[in-house]
Amino acid sequence: MDFVSALKDVAIKDLQELGERVEQSISEDKFIYDACAPLLSGGKRLRPVLFLLCSRSKGICPNEKTMPLATALELIHTASLVHDDILDNAKKRRGVETINSRYGAQISVLVGDYLFAKAFQLVAENDYGNEVAAVLSKLVKNLCTGEIMQDRSLFTVPTMSEYYERINLKTAIFLSSCCRLGGIVAGLNQKEIDGLAFYGGSLGLAFQIVDDLLDFFGDEKITGKILGGDLKSGVVTLPVIRALQVSEKSKILREIITRKKLTDSDISAAIEIVKNTDAMEYCKMRADGHIDSARINLPFLIKTSVALALEQIADFVVDRSW
Repeated sequence: MDFVSALKDVAIKDLQELGERVEQSISEDKFIYDACAPLLSGGKRLRPVLFLLCSRSKGICPNEKTMPLATALELIHTASLVHDDILDNAKKRRGVETINSRYGAQISVLVGDYLFAKAFQLVAENDYGNEVAAVLSKLVKNLCTGEIMQDRSLFTVPTMSEYYERINLKTAIFLSSCCRLGGIVAGLNQKEIDGLAFYGGSLGLAFQIVDDLLDFFGDEKITGKILGGDLKSGVVTLPVIRALQVSEKSKILREIITRKKLTDSDISAAIEIVKNTDAMEYCKMRADGHIDSARINLPFLIKTSVALALEQIADFVVDRSW
């Protein structure tokens, strides 16, 4: 399923305005704009779209009220990607050269910090209130905690609970927060807001599991990322955890993934071992379970067109190949 098709007519018309606002928000400085433009032009803008959809749970919500916060969410996500590429020493993101590869770590850190600051400036200037500010602050704190947790465990094999804690901090809480913020802006009651937030969290877990799966089974031309990128960075994900449980070559796999420096042949060998197990089926089963949980927790009273779009986004998350 195509992501835009999943939105139907509920939020498609807002994607263009959102893109324009995101670009405008970084246009004050030509260098920062030129550095970020290739990164900002790609992606599906899943996080702000979830917020926009949830903000319309009970009907029309004016763009003047939603767009600054939607823009801030996209800037926060972009900032986290800029910093993530430094930690991973990634050369490409979405098929284009990363800021870190072009300008080095020092500039990349500052660009990421600028984007975080700009996001909170937008929120402060548009009087969203303490509740929204608290959700965003906690979101950024959790992103940082997840990155620290990941960085401190490179080239080691996490337990299942450690893996889930990491993807919860890095991905699930972000999507959950977007949905929660949409419910807050829409004026929903607390039970409905919590239902949307639970949907977003479950969606985020499924999203990250599929993302980790694509590192082994994805199409590089579609994903824009080289296969085995997580392995090369020392990040051990669910497909590897599963392969270590069931593969006859688990000892070989463990020895490879715990090396501090992996060659291309090491990565190819590890990918082959993972592919020769049921890792894909297992990860898909896990992702499908989280998607089922997401659907179950959608509040019953939200607008039908919004609920349909949210359900179709859930389908897209587990079916995507980019």
